[in-house]
Amino acid sequence: MQKLPRKFYDRDTIIVAQALLGKFLVHNSAGVERIGKIVEVEAYLGEHDLAAHSSKGLTERTKTMFGPPGFAYVYLIYGVHHCMNVVTERAGQASAVLLRALEPVKNIEDRTQGPGLLCRAMGIDRRLNAHDLLSDNFFIAQPETAEKISIVKRPRIGVDYARHWAKRRLRFYLKGNPFVSRP
Repeated sequence: MQKLPRKFYDRDTIIVAQALLGKFLVHNSAGVERIGKIVEVEAYLGEHDLAAHSSKGLTERTKTMFGPPGFAYVYLIYGVHHCMNVVTERAGQASAVLLRALEPVKNIEDRTQGPGLLCRAMGIDRRLNAHDLLSDNFFIAQPETAEKISIVKRPRIGVDYARHWAKRRLRFYLKGNPFVSRP
């Protein structure tokens, strides 16, 4: 597997979101290598996107989103579930891609359909916030053989509060993949 380079993330967020589909998320922790194929994502397009955390501006919580591309933005929701985003575009843009679902590839026993379940199964928590995705223990890689994929575009989940942004088709997933959180 070849780790994705920084320039992969330093592009338009929608392009990165779709390009992440089919890539492998790898987390080496406590001597265990967990690998999952990314099958569902959502794009968050910066401060003007009312569904993005960055729409509230630069805060202690969102500072990773405002940083350079290729870093993990990991946060806690409802005081229970961790969610992982991949920071995209240049520093200051505050855009990211939420990883919503994985297809288990190696050493994943639990469910991975949904961002909270994905993080639990992969051993991802806030300790990995601001972690460089070019590291050796937590990264995204290109599979050795690329498969032909068909991408479905739908509105994001759970962002009804975001007015017109709620209807934008910024959720992408692999057509027919049984590990997508919901069609």
